[in-house]
Amino acid sequence: MAAAQRQISPPPSHAAACPCGTPKTFASCCGRYLAGEAAPTAEVLMRSRYTAFTLQDEAYLLASWHASTRPASLDLHDAPQPKWLGLKIIAHATQDETHATVEFVARNKLAGRAQRLHEVSRFCV
Repeated sequence: MAAAQRQISPPPSHAAACPCGTPKTFASCCGRYLAGEAAPTAEVLMRSRYTAFTLQDEAYLLASWHASTRPASLDLHDAPQPKWLGLKIIAHATQDETHATVEFVARNKLAGRAQRLHEVSRFCV
């Protein structure tokens, strides 16, 4: 758990655009979830987790990761790390009261090479 307590990247100013790609400010979008407010939907949780990756906020990522698949640590401060370029939500669906899916594409650049992560994630409440 020591890795989760490392210094995170400074968050954007409260008036800056949120890294998750919504037209909202960081403060009115993902900032409040990274500060402790519960995300109301799987899509919002996915957006806040993307933002946490951009800020290297290991503590938030580990806390919001389901225990059955959560790694012991993330080591986001080890070099090299990707530069996150954007998030696009393709689809989101609620299966029942406790499960939802979010299909997304997250773009980044690592060592000068552009990469895309296209995934369908399942969320449990």
